[in-house]
Amino acid sequence: MSSSKENKSISRRNFIALAGGAAGAVALASMGLPLGWSENSPEIDVEALGLDKFSTDVLVIGSGMAGLFAAVKAHDTGAKVMMVSKGRLGSSGQTPFAKGIFAYDPEKEKLGIDEFVAQVSRSALGSNNEVYTRQMAEHSLDRVNELRSWGFFDSALYNKSFSKPMEERNIPVQERIVVTHLIKEEEKIVGAAGFSIDEQKVIVYEAKSVILCTGAGGFKPNGFPIGDLTHDGTIMAYNIGAKVTGKEWNDGHPGKAENAAACYDGWGNMFEQKPSTVSVEVHHDLGVDLNYMAYVSGNSVKMGHPGAVDNKVITGGPYTPEEFKRNNTERKPGPQSEEGRPPRGEGKPPAGGKPPKEGGGPPGMGGSVVGGSSAGMAIHKSEGLVPINDQCESNIPGLFAAGDALGSYMSGAIYTQIGSSLAGSAVQGGVAGEAAARYSKGVKDVKISDSKIDGIQEEILTPLKREAGYSPAWVTQTLQGIMIPNFILYIKKENLMKGALAYIEELRDHHMDKMCASNLHELRLVHETANMIISAEMKLKASLMRKESRCSHYRLDYPEMDDENWQAWINIFKGEDGTMQFEKQPFGQWPT
Repeated sequence: MSSSKENKSISRRNFIALAGGAAGAVALASMGLPLGWSENSPEIDVEALGLDKFSTDVLVIGSGMAGLFAAVKAHDTGAKVMMVSKGRLGSSGQTPFAKGIFAYDPEKEKLGIDEFVAQVSRSALGSNNEVYTRQMAEHSLDRVNELRSWGFFDSALYNKSFSKPMEERNIPVQERIVVTHLIKEEEKIVGAAGFSIDEQKVIVYEAKSVILCTGAGGFKPNGFPIGDLTHDGTIMAYNIGAKVTGKEWNDGHPGKAENAAACYDGWGNMFEQKPSTVSVEVHHDLGVDLNYMAYVSGNSVKMGHPGAVDNKVITGGPYTPEEFKRNNTERKPGPQSEEGRPPRGEGKPPAGGKPPKEGGGPPGMGGSVVGGSSAGMAIHKSEGLVPINDQCESNIPGLFAAGDALGSYMSGAIYTQIGSSLAGSAVQGGVAGEAAARYSKGVKDVKISDSKIDGIQEEILTPLKREAGYSPAWVTQTLQGIMIPNFILYIKKENLMKGALAYIEELRDHHMDKMCASNLHELRLVHETANMIISAEMKLKASLMRKESRCSHYRLDYPEMDDENWQAWINIFKGEDGTMQFEKQPFGQWPT
């Protein structure tokens, strides 16, 4: 292999021959491909890394819409607040993409709030938590008015408007901090720990309460802005005993078939739009209908605005209530018994049928589209920590969550109201902030023991100390190859999910704790990849457990809805022996 040109055009036969030995490793590296197992050459002196410690009443982790209101409302309720974020305030995760925000104005809406909640419940096939549906609607206008006063609607970029209330209150914000651990002592939250990507420091936060505003996550798919979201908050909380939920549901956002990995280009001018408000328009959208059509007829699928398909009539597939079917859709539901259908809603279908002019749902995608652009993410607000009440509180005292980090089931297991995700994050952030501040007033000063700090610091930095190990990029690509195929994650059946699970358990047991890092960026990737592996295990096991099809969960081997056995959410928690445990929580009830 004497030239770069020859390296790039390596034949399949030579690739197979080389990949088995040292010469193969050299060839792969020269081609720019991530290696599997290799020697580690640390670029930093691990022993010279510093240690910083901070103390606060309320620690907000995450700097999107939920994090903003959590910090502001906790401060205004009298707490000392600190915000820490892996990204930049208002500029990371899905925040820059969110352009439509729901505002329920009782003086302008013809639909009463009771009927709005009922319509959402009918669309969600009973899977929504009506308490959080109502809470979002009742408080959405107040949050929108506050955002307007900060200049939120004046710019397509949110950092300036988010910074205004934070700076007015002198709330400290630490950015580019990778939080890896939540810390619990005497069964209560006492803080968190992580490291700075820029300053070569491990950082410990002592806090009377913690609010997770860490967003959702996925498997770092291409085509949708969730590449830096890997369910960090969910898995950190799971590791200290918090219950999590919603892993069987799937977000169905598509991407353009042409240049599918081009997230910015694929969504037109979405990122350049100024945000706008959205009124009531209840839908049943962006589940896995597109995935089913692709499974039956093959990729890619012709599509106009959401709900429009080509002239092929596809039978069977995910069930949509008659009340919420679009007039122009040509996919016909397959045979289902009346027992397998949800209760029929009275009243007229909601008006409209198109997304708002600005923001909210996906823009009109003419031409061919493909699925999988948000692989690993569930419907907004349907996955995350299990709330034990309407105050965004988890089963761990002092630990709260808001937005996409809270499994509130605000809209259930399907997208029901354009703009409700952003509104829900704002509302829940405010609720959690006030609740965490009140909780903190009853907590004495907390102190994390030196021995616990030493142990956590060792866990954080171990990948930098390994002499050899797996590249986190290689493990991530392996994970993606297992989980992202349409016939594993979206169109499900038992034998294939069990096969995928065997591979994921192999990564968990023999690769996850052998990843190495040579710098702080790779250290971040190691921790993110570990979180994705655990999330993949949760998704497969929850999908196997739910033996029915409902909303955004579709099984070929159980295509009908089973109201007798599955009017329930699935909660996941770590057992005393460290194994993943599952329980049902009936719709409409708080966990016991």
